[in-house]
Amino acid sequence: MMMTTFSMPLVNMFGVGCLAEAVNSMKNDGYKRAFIVTDRTLNEIGMVAKVQSLLSDMGIGSVIYDGTNPNPTTVNVAEGLAILRQHNSDCVISLGGGSPHDCAKAIALLAANGGDIRDYVGIDLSFKPHLPLISINTTAGTASEMTRFCVITDVECHIKMVIADKKITPVLSVNDPELMVGMPKSLTAATGMDAMTHAVEAYVSKEANPITDACALKAITMISQSLRHAVEDGSNIEARESMAYAQFLAGMAFNSALLGYVHAMSHQLGGFYDLPHGVCNAVLLPHVQEFNAKLSAGRLKDVAAAMGVDVRDMNDQQGAAACIAEIRKLSKDIGIPAGLAELNVKLEDLPMLATNALKDICCLTNPVQATHEEIVAIFKAAM
Repeated sequence: MMMTTFSMPLVNMFGVGCLAEAVNSMKNDGYKRAFIVTDRTLNEIGMVAKVQSLLSDMGIGSVIYDGTNPNPTTVNVAEGLAILRQHNSDCVISLGGGSPHDCAKAIALLAANGGDIRDYVGIDLSFKPHLPLISINTTAGTASEMTRFCVITDVECHIKMVIADKKITPVLSVNDPELMVGMPKSLTAATGMDAMTHAVEAYVSKEANPITDACALKAITMISQSLRHAVEDGSNIEARESMAYAQFLAGMAFNSALLGYVHAMSHQLGGFYDLPHGVCNAVLLPHVQEFNAKLSAGRLKDVAAAMGVDVRDMNDQQGAAACIAEIRKLSKDIGIPAGLAELNVKLEDLPMLATNALKDICCLTNPVQATHEEIVAIFKAAM
């Protein structure tokens, strides 16, 4: 028997209108001065002003940093930290998808611990308690609003750094589907496939356990049933709510079971070419699972069943093949690019990307360990 630790935020709110409830709970917790980390788009469409107005009604002042990039960088963290240090904030609010959440986590970590974010790459390397982080989610994908991970791009060497630290777990996560209605089709698709990747990688992970398995399989079923509807009609509030729950379940799974080669490889593509994380995951997911199938066929057959495939008359290998085909079909149906070549990934960069992928923390829990040549081959197959 192995020992398992399962971690997640203290309080998690879901459902239409729960944003107002969250702000009310912040008032009850005695917060007075919030530092909001977000991005320009959310500021321009008025979502930041909406949150500020709700805070103001409860007597909570706020200051904004809206410079977060889609792949948040060391520069973003430094800019945000400088603003936070000028104001005597007593809490941090991240508003957006994974990018603002990750940026806010890094800012809160450095504000308490000092140094450079590069010093904290690894597991649980911070030692001082941080400002409380409240994460308000506007996408259904990364689950960063409830995990102990943040991913920051080092602008000098174009590598995504993974920081795993239980202290950066938000104290409160908020998933109000009303905030997700405006998400464009392409972002809905990419973040939805990010959630699917979290669930599949957690389910085949070496660290999977009965709790993470239950979360992963339920997430896979809900995504299979709801993602096409959410992409097709962004104002479908039932599909939005279902995806909000599904991506959170996937987060619960990978927050403890961790991930695998899809993320290790995707981090390199995102860091080097500044590509959308969810799209990279979606393209790589079937190719990595083909590689994993030699050991994880039975688990992939379970994934196929969770996606609605009738696997009763299939052996494990047939079930795994059906799973991979079903993942490809879902990606195609929601308009994900067919291969990395469409994203302008260059063949000559693959050996370097593979070298860096093998240094990524996500490799540790992939069910099958790969050589450098095998990672290059998976990248090539995904072109």
